[in-house]
Amino acid sequence: MNGKSMAAGCMAAAATVAAGNVLATAAIRTTGLGIMKKLPDKNGIALTFDDGPHPVYTARLLDVLKQHGVRATFFVIGEKVEAYPWLLKRMREDGHEIGIHHYKHRSAWRLTPRALRNQLELTDRAIRKASGMVPRLYRPPWGRLSPYTLTVAKDYETLIWSHIFGDWKTANCSGLAKRLKCVPADGSIVLLHDDGSNPGADEAAPASMIRELDLYLHAAVRDGIPFVTAEGSPVHEH
Repeated sequence: MNGKSMAAGCMAAAATVAAGNVLATAAIRTTGLGIMKKLPDKNGIALTFDDGPHPVYTARLLDVLKQHGVRATFFVIGEKVEAYPWLLKRMREDGHEIGIHHYKHRSAWRLTPRALRNQLELTDRAIRKASGMVPRLYRPPWGRLSPYTLTVAKDYETLIWSHIFGDWKTANCSGLAKRLKCVPADGSIVLLHDDGSNPGADEAAPASMIRELDLYLHAAVRDGIPFVTAEGSPVHEH
């Protein structure tokens, strides 16, 4: 086999893998098999935040949530947990749920089964060390699922979302409070972001999101909208 044939073979194999990943994501997210897109008891709204912790924005977000008496679920990046462990401790103290996002913000499409398992294990370990909590939930970055994601992550509940607003872009945060008001309290899972440092995101977008969230919560709590974590009370290690 010459060099051109080998290159063509590699490209074909890569295209097949890519197609398999896209099909797996589409099939699983469409059918909902093996994942959670809404809360099973269909009660309340679960606010969830991805990509943190961030030393400025996560701290500010925790202040807002505490001010309104709202508990939420944070899907964290393991290496950021190791950098800012005190924020995980505060999440626990404030009654929030903590789940795994990955150790680094890498797509499951680009990970072998072994590499994916390593991402989960490293983040699990970091969460336990920083907070004393046992993570039960997992959300893959960008919601991307490979054909083997659910098998590798079988020890966790894989959570996606029912409502997404593109808040990683500052422009998309304009009017976010009004759009959040349209989310029904029937087990909806809302995806927001407390870190804007990933490729394609705006660094300062979380500041705009938090301002709009504060406005929304002021009215929603007043109106008696129930907010819950994605899996109830946090589980603590002893």
